Amino acid sequence: MADHDLAGYEQSRFTHGGVERRILRRGTGPAVIVMAEIPGITPKVLEFADRVAAIGCTAVLPVLFGEPGRDPRPAAHGALSAGRYVASSVLKVCVSREFTLLATGRSSRVVTWLRALAAHEHERCGGPGVGAVGMCLTGGFALAMATDPRIVAPVLSQPSLPLAGVPGLAGRSRTIDIGAAELDVVRGRCEREGLQVMGLRFKGDRLVPGDRFAFLRRELGDAFVAVELDDGSANPEGVLPPHSVLTEHLIDAPGEPTRAALDQVLHLFRARLLTAKAAGADGSAASGTAPS
Repeated sequence: MADHDLAGYEQSRFTHGGVERRILRRGTGPAVIVMAEIPGITPKVLEFADRVAAIGCTAVLPVLFGEPGRDPRPAAHGALSAGRYVASSVLKVCVSREFTLLATGRSSRVVTWLRALAAHEHERCGGPGVGAVGMCLTGGFALAMATDPRIVAPVLSQPSLPLAGVPGLAGRSRTIDIGAAELDVVRGRCEREGLQVMGLRFKGDRLVPGDRFAFLRRELGDAFVAVELDDGSANPEGVLPPHSVLTEHLIDAPGEPTRAALDQVLHLFRARLLTAKAAGADGSAASGTAPS
């Protein structure tokens, strides 16, 4: 796969709290904030965004790191160039004060900016609320964003923070990157509004240990919908071990477990953003939605 030229994507900028970032946008209908994994908005991430737009939603992709559209695989630019590119994205995240990699019981500061983006896109796109998908480093951001009632369809794909698997830091596998007060708010929404939180992971993924999903089940109960896949269902052409459920390790073919996982995510968006929108137009309320 070559670099993506971003054709079909509207490009703009959004500023909040003195921080301005580039935004890619495609589609019409209620907004879904798509937060990319390291190293950034790859062609595979854009393929996922295309699927979101195809069901009748607006895919909104903030550029948090990396070069949008660049293919990070060695075959695209050579091993040395690919390595340098990935390393540069990792370094940006590591030195940024907006991302919290190791601390427990704390959301990254960038989440405040993302909530503001979601509010802006809700006003712009309309509908009963906003969806949010985080991947890997950004996986838990979708959960922390759900303190805002506008977020009605949060999806945590391979949520990898706080980083676990480091000697002496085993306890980090039994939590996720959200503050205790914020988690209380999300739990309350699950209980009162019927909010559902979807999580996806490969069972053997060391970056997303099973204890993390057990923690979410304990905290959110039946409101946490876990999709856990056998490693053997991952696309064998992925550069890394099974990790990226919706992008690099997706086998986009009927009958494949990763395709079924993708379909579950898209079904959540249809149910919470599109079906709920139609129900509201008929004068009936939908569970777990925010007012337009």
